[in-house]
Amino acid sequence: MKQIVVHCEQDITKVSLLVDGKLVEYYDERPKEDRVGSIYKAKVVNVLPGMQAAFVDIGQSKNAFLYVDDLLDANLDKVAADKPPIRDLIREGQEIIVQVAKEPLGTKGAKITTHFTIPGRWIVYMPNADYVGISRKIESQEERQRLKEMGDKLRKDGEGLILRTVADGASSEELERDLNYLRDLWASILSKGTNGKTPVCLYQDLDMVPRIIRDLFTEQIDELIINNAEKKAEIESLVLQYAPQLIQRIKLYQSDISMIHYYGIYDAIDKSFRPKVWLSNGGYINIDHTEALTVIDVNTGKYTGTIGLELTVYETNLEAVEQISRLIRLRDIGGILIIDFIDMLEEEHRQSIVQLMEKFVKQDRTKTIVVGWTQLGLLEMTRKKVRSHGDQLMYESCSYCGGVGKHFIQH
Repeated sequence: MKQIVVHCEQDITKVSLLVDGKLVEYYDERPKEDRVGSIYKAKVVNVLPGMQAAFVDIGQSKNAFLYVDDLLDANLDKVAADKPPIRDLIREGQEIIVQVAKEPLGTKGAKITTHFTIPGRWIVYMPNADYVGISRKIESQEERQRLKEMGDKLRKDGEGLILRTVADGASSEELERDLNYLRDLWASILSKGTNGKTPVCLYQDLDMVPRIIRDLFTEQIDELIINNAEKKAEIESLVLQYAPQLIQRIKLYQSDISMIHYYGIYDAIDKSFRPKVWLSNGGYINIDHTEALTVIDVNTGKYTGTIGLELTVYETNLEAVEQISRLIRLRDIGGILIIDFIDMLEEEHRQSIVQLMEKFVKQDRTKTIVVGWTQLGLLEMTRKKVRSHGDQLMYESCSYCGGVGKHFIQH
């Protein structure tokens, strides 16, 4: 059972994705200026030849960071390419059009690119990419080939398309309609860029609720529940354009009990965002963040098993895999992840842990790669990082202890 719960209160909207009653994704409405995907007419402030990068003013509090790879042709092999000096590509004071690829993180400004991607319902439009890509989550080779052939027929020379997961089974007419809309949108962005001041925002992606409807409300969702009749009507209007067959799955929540409490969302967030998260069998995991990576430690805790140490360890690790895969989605943890599972002697057990993790991360809409075991017996993973992880968005460090949970005692 998959449910989307949309909770509206005053000017705040909260969206939760529940799978069999468990919270796996959670979104608060975000400030528009921080939105990944926004396109700006910007001005180059400083070019740094030694870093092959530039700082660019996009109108936010911190200048954005533009690396040379994000200036080169999108089809170029960046690893093998003999990259030109960045001063041959841009100069101080130059006006350029850029897109936010990663929002500001900590002391760093936004990461920007000239490799533009504009999402529609079925297609991600790339005006300068010159290729057709297919979502990795479409596994049928026959369907992948069908979509590839349709994409090649629809696109013009020099423009690129990515067929999204929801495009599985879509007709040529649906794809063409989506593509024409995105082409018109790109033309209007370029037109806006020819006039006006600099820096200025030329395009922002949809607000959160319509974006969730476009990206998340698919045939795999059993119901969408919302507590606001006016917003429900807006959603129904959108769904009639995208997927009219889903209209009956939209329900209005009318109970006097706050839906956020009725579905246990606050309680799930509180338990899931603690440094120590308990497993149902009495084991637990610790999650610690550094600037470069996230470390996750698995412990048997109160669980002692009934047969032997190896089986006790294996059972705890098995339960930890499902919990960890859920938490990295819910907390939106990105970058390098190092997981210290409890040591296992059986190679068969070690491999089954990797296979199970690979199975669970396939459910994640954010690209996640299970790299494998390191020589120190740690499981290494990577997950695409585009914004601050959820801990930073929902909690602030204690002003007394600085976020370490301890304070210095003077003797």
